[in-house]
Amino acid sequence: MIIEATGLKGVKSDLAHLDDVTAELGFVRWQWEYYRATYDLKIEDKSTKADYFLRINTRVETGKLESPYAVLYVEDVYIGKSTFPHGLDYETPIPDNVMRFAQQKLSQLQTSLS
Repeated sequence: MIIEATGLKGVKSDLAHLDDVTAELGFVRWQWEYYRATYDLKIEDKSTKADYFLRINTRVETGKLESPYAVLYVEDVYIGKSTFPHGLDYETPIPDNVMRFAQQKLSQLQTSLS
């Protein structure tokens, strides 16, 4: 599911700052290549023992990703349920407690990048 109205779409940051801010909030830059990167935050729903991932897609505006000075901008923000062995289901409804936690993290990220 794409999370709309996060206030993050189009926000720009250099790679070094974005890596620092996302790491402080618990995100990990998993997938990356020269012109895009994906930041993931694992959210565990203890009541159902299910895992969800909050995913932030970014794209390079200037530079290349190996440079800490590369400027990236946020594209879409997704949330999905983890599926075995290593996929995400974006169609499954997200529990309210997981969505509230995700919204809180996105709000903190927006504040840190402003």
